[in-house]
Amino acid sequence: MKKLLAVLLASSMVFTLCACGSGSSGAAETTKAAEQSAAQSAETQAEAETTAAADDTVYKVGMVCIGNDNMAYDRNFYMAADAAKEELAADGINIEWVYTYDHPEGDPVASDCEELADSGCIAVFLNSYGMEPAMLTVAGDYPDVVFAALTNETSKSDALENTVNAFPSIYEGRYLAGIAAGMKLNEMIEKGEIKEDEAVMGYVGAYTYSEVVSGYTAFYLGAKSVCPSVTMLVEFIGSWGNPAIEAATAQDLIDRGAVLISQHSDATTPATTAQDNGVYSVGYNISMTDVAPESAIISSRIDWTNYFVYVIRTIVEGGKVDQDFCQHGIADGSVKLTELNEAIAAPGTAEAIAAAEEKLKSGELKVFDTSTFTVGGQTLESSMIDMDADFQPDSQDAVSDGFYHESFYKSAPSFSERIDGITLVNEEY
Repeated sequence: MKKLLAVLLASSMVFTLCACGSGSSGAAETTKAAEQSAAQSAETQAEAETTAAADDTVYKVGMVCIGNDNMAYDRNFYMAADAAKEELAADGINIEWVYTYDHPEGDPVASDCEELADSGCIAVFLNSYGMEPAMLTVAGDYPDVVFAALTNETSKSDALENTVNAFPSIYEGRYLAGIAAGMKLNEMIEKGEIKEDEAVMGYVGAYTYSEVVSGYTAFYLGAKSVCPSVTMLVEFIGSWGNPAIEAATAQDLIDRGAVLISQHSDATTPATTAQDNGVYSVGYNISMTDVAPESAIISSRIDWTNYFVYVIRTIVEGGKVDQDFCQHGIADGSVKLTELNEAIAAPGTAEAIAAAEEKLKSGELKVFDTSTFTVGGQTLESSMIDMDADFQPDSQDAVSDGFYHESFYKSAPSFSERIDGITLVNEEY
């Protein structure tokens, strides 16, 4: 309509000028200029309307969630989703998140993927390990939708171009959180609250998968870096998240002598159980200070904001998403720690964490430095690792230059060695 008005206005100007000028060259030139001006005005208006329409586009983005608002793990994803939406909006990219809940694996996950793709989502993120096989059964039917299997590893090398993997290096955050734990144990020893050989940590683990083994090993190595006498008990629950079982497992670990509890599980109950028993805790995914202020020291977490922004922006701008989001961690903010609970943290904890963080960023510190641990009394070497089953490093050595290259050649964790100093209470899961 605005374009039509501009054209009519231009026609009116031409008629008036012709009537007054009566064939003079000056009038003709004026008429030509007026025509050009009107045409340019109409074209500019049309371009402005097209740009405004583009700016008003709202892109749907889906997420299949293993849990819901009640689980700390999923809340961490919702926080990142909100942050990504805000960051993209500042760049003129407007998105709407669409969620499905409480589907860890199997046919419901496949149905969720279909539902989200059919609703117009340009990308579907699946937020937990175990969802990928179901996703892969339907992803090929939607070649224009990017399916991102987070914390999985098959899509990085499959035949589908629209399936991708991502897993930031959370083991770095675990290591730093372990330093906070070790500093607290040192304080307890110095105060005479425990003896050196009583510096026992308990760890609630989900499964015996490499992801969990890598995480608890990094946590232990962080604690050991400042408290040499520390030992750790690990008990698996056979679930990513079950508040009641997590609480019961934390209680069992405390009954076995643990004076500090940590976890690779999705609920906050290990922290609340620790507080109920007068012991300390280090959490995962979110700060647990609100629910356990007298126990929770700090938590490590993956911040998925960077990845969400990268994937969505790449799709909107017509680019191709990398099939594996590898070597992203503390240095680029994809892995973070929650705020330190200064009220109960040991003196010097913040400084110790900051010093180690800078060394991680510079590359001076390697979490799985083979000089800092042993396996069965021996220094770990590549020859001791089942390369095909555990590492699959594309013909690279798992151990070189004095450290295990975790999440270096692929994003998914692969460290699964049982190092000395850590005792497994059970290993049936």
